[in-house]
Amino acid sequence: MSVSPDIETLPRWPFGDSPELADRLAALIVAGVKTGTCSARVHNEWSHPGERGVLVDGADRPVAVLETETVTHLRYNEMTQEMAALEGEGDLSLKYWQDAHKAYFTREGTFAEDMEVVFETFRVLSILDDDFAAGAADHLRRERAGETV
Repeated sequence: MSVSPDIETLPRWPFGDSPELADRLAALIVAGVKTGTCSARVHNEWSHPGERGVLVDGADRPVAVLETETVTHLRYNEMTQEMAALEGEGDLSLKYWQDAHKAYFTREGTFAEDMEVVFETFRVLSILDDDFAAGAADHLRRERAGETV
């Protein structure tokens, strides 16, 4: 998984809406279990396959280089169990995804059962922070145990 793009030229991709959530989601990505993400379409009309960006942690430090593989437009209430599991969060269930994303989209003021969302899959091209990556397995263990990380 080694690619050496000039990370200074790539967009920075924070996940989540708080430093704690950004760290948690970045750890799931680096651990290899989070290979999908979802955003409100009103905030994301530009994603496309092949796009690359720098995953950043909650302190805006570069963690990894990601590449978008697929982009799917659908409605919140059309999310599938398979897509929810690719997000790698909680117990991987559709119910967990619905609860977590309803809370997230409500916080950002966009939630509606029929809201348009953009679901993306991505892959890690390279790890940029070995220390962060070393702690990813512990984050994953706590995630699966239902502990807030």
